[in-house]
Amino acid sequence: MTLVDEAVLRPLDALARALEEAARRPPVREFGLVRSVEAGVVRVSGLSGAGRDEVLRFSGGELGLAFDLDRTGIGVVLLDPEDGIEAGQEVRRTGGEFGVPVGEELLGRVVDGSGRPLDERGPLGATHRLPAERPAPPILSRAPVSEPLHTGVKAVDALVPVGRGQRELIVGDRQTGKTTLAVDTIVNQAASGVVCVYCAIGQRTSSVARVLERLRGSGAMEHTVVVVASGDDPPGLQYVAPYAATSMAEHFTEAGHDVLIVYDDLTRHARSYRELSLLLRRPPGREAFPGDIFHVHARLLERATRLREEEGGGSLTALPVVETEAQNVSAYIPTNLISITDGQIYLSPDLFHRGVLPAVDVERSVSRVGGRAQLSAYRTVVSDLKLAYAQFLELEVFSRFSTQLDEETRATLERGRRVREVLKQGEGDPVPPAEQVATLLAATGGVLQPVPVERVGDAERRIRDAVRDRLPELCRRIEAGEEIGPDEVRQLRDVAREAVSEAWSA
Repeated sequence: MTLVDEAVLRPLDALARALEEAARRPPVREFGLVRSVEAGVVRVSGLSGAGRDEVLRFSGGELGLAFDLDRTGIGVVLLDPEDGIEAGQEVRRTGGEFGVPVGEELLGRVVDGSGRPLDERGPLGATHRLPAERPAPPILSRAPVSEPLHTGVKAVDALVPVGRGQRELIVGDRQTGKTTLAVDTIVNQAASGVVCVYCAIGQRTSSVARVLERLRGSGAMEHTVVVVASGDDPPGLQYVAPYAATSMAEHFTEAGHDVLIVYDDLTRHARSYRELSLLLRRPPGREAFPGDIFHVHARLLERATRLREEEGGGSLTALPVVETEAQNVSAYIPTNLISITDGQIYLSPDLFHRGVLPAVDVERSVSRVGGRAQLSAYRTVVSDLKLAYAQFLELEVFSRFSTQLDEETRATLERGRRVREVLKQGEGDPVPPAEQVATLLAATGGVLQPVPVERVGDAERRIRDAVRDRLPELCRRIEAGEEIGPDEVRQLRDVAREAVSEAWSA
């Protein structure tokens, strides 16, 4: 054997001996001790090898996340109730990050923020898991938003459209219909093939029960996963719930599906994170929120996107909900979320109290992306509707100061009032795109002028029935995204005029 061969083999022999010795050593398990327990947060000493967001297990089986790492110990956020945890108890590392079950087995199920079933239907049976915290898709993996996500709500689809892969914020005071709008959107996806994930954060149990009843009654649970972290759950579970729900949704997105996720709501999520941060003695900032609250929501919402065909072609559309106080949109959390998302749907309490439902404030709502994905028929028929409606609202305010109005102004006001009546819509009454186009064309084209304002709802239903029965092929073309010309517009107007004349003579 030459000197060169010996020089090469000597390190290899040493490595083999080291591996053999390591295999003979007993496994080392690191554990620490509980120092204090306080409202969902535990201080632990020891566990010097634990990493950020590593799952820790207490002696009673409770789970927690390593949240704060410093020289004196670890701040642990509990994912389970703290009832059985006391000072002096043992805590062990699991060596793994927080993950949740994913897969088609979750469709139709109700789970908590850790993926544990809450619907008393037995184990999930899911064999695949994903980390709750995952990086957002890189820019080169993203595709432009090019397909609409129909909500079934006329005021949204026509004036504030949402595209697949978009992040559209739903903002408004409490009790203005934010959850109703989000749930109606989920219900409307039954025939579209869109998988839905509804994440309830910090909600009352009664409110979650009403949402579940609505989803089950409409058959929407068949394509929906419901993730619940109620107000009674530990703040740590409320904090991780939207991240866990997003991982469940991303499993379907990466398989090529279009997915819709609703976060209801991120105001409570921010409050739970503020509570954890204050308990962990982190320095507070504006409104006592920690300085990284923007990053907490940005890294969550940036995961919503449309993937390129090479990456599977799926999409994840996010509808985060945020609650305002006294219509203060410039508060800290609403301002942050408005800057992160691609537009907002503002629900006005003034409209709600006047019975204009859904209470979408057209002037304060905007979609920065969805207009590119809107069906061609909308752009042909109602392209200037938002501007005209906003002008009507302004004119209506000024007209209250004068009783002498010219004929043109009176006609504009009468048309605007009928447009407002057409935009009204009851809960659980989604309208297909073709029927939306027909009714809005009738409102803006003066077809509804002979109808009294209080009878517009009846005339609208007749128009919808007539268009669906007499022009099925045109309806199919509209919903397929095909362009319609003057002849098709004339057909829609003629059918609407006949339906209105029947309604007026009835």
